[in-house]
Amino acid sequence: MKIEPSILPSLAWFALIARSGSFSKAASEMGITRAALSQNLKALEERLNTKLVYRTTRNMSLTEEGQRLYDVLISAFGQIDDALRDVGDTQLEPTGLLKINSSRVAARMLVEPHISEFLHRYPKTQIELIMDDGLSNIIAEGCDIGIRLGQSLAEHMTAVPVSPRIKLVTVASLDYLQKNGIPQTPQELCNYNCLRLRHKSSGALPSWEFSQKENNEEFEIEVSGGYVTNDDESMIRMAVNGTGIIQHLDFAITEQINKGQLQQILEDWSTSFPGFYLYVSSRIRMPSKVRAFIDFMVEKRSKD
Repeated sequence: MKIEPSILPSLAWFALIARSGSFSKAASEMGITRAALSQNLKALEERLNTKLVYRTTRNMSLTEEGQRLYDVLISAFGQIDDALRDVGDTQLEPTGLLKINSSRVAARMLVEPHISEFLHRYPKTQIELIMDDGLSNIIAEGCDIGIRLGQSLAEHMTAVPVSPRIKLVTVASLDYLQKNGIPQTPQELCNYNCLRLRHKSSGALPSWEFSQKENNEEFEIEVSGGYVTNDDESMIRMAVNGTGIIQHLDFAITEQINKGQLQQILEDWSTSFPGFYLYVSSRIRMPSKVRAFIDFMVEKRSKD
């Protein structure tokens, strides 16, 4: 289907309105009047013979057709934006702002320890690190790179592993285990104080995961306890202080285990899965700053 060039500006305005969630915010961002923006949207709806936005005096929301159109446009405009930014990007030295969207634990363990070295190696770059435990749409949020667990990524993502396989381990302090005993099977955890981590993005309290080595089957156990937090560092501190048992990614508590602050239990039931991956929207016309960061993180993994 041939696209009429004259409709492209209206589509861009609509995408801006949908992204902002407000006519006033969109108008302010682009330096035009709210009335002009509203009139432009009305003309687009008339041209498409489709209502795209529900409007009231206080708020707005997308119609089903509007949401479908926005989902397509945000991806298409993201690719156009990438292409425009990449035009003339032939210099060997990476430059500019690199926006990285990462889960908190990956940011703390994989990215933060190396930021200083990366900025020293590429002094014309800047890094903005956005902490987000949900699976982010990096195009819609204007980010260059995302870092998430491999098992959570969609198959169409262009992804590169930046950590070894991850093991989910169950641990407690020696003091807690001496006072309360050591569970011999995951099912016995119902008799212990299990400290739980609430997902910041979804608000869910996940069950604990285990693996049956004899038949290589994975299963979950619903645990309970007297402490819940949405911050994994707080959960780790409470476990070190002898409050209860936790389950966490092994590489996030290696230091505490090596120092003897936490002791692993139920090792025969530990389960593992693909580690963290760095993902981007596309390898096509990849900016030098993005390519440099990918190569840098792969280099760091090879030295671990």
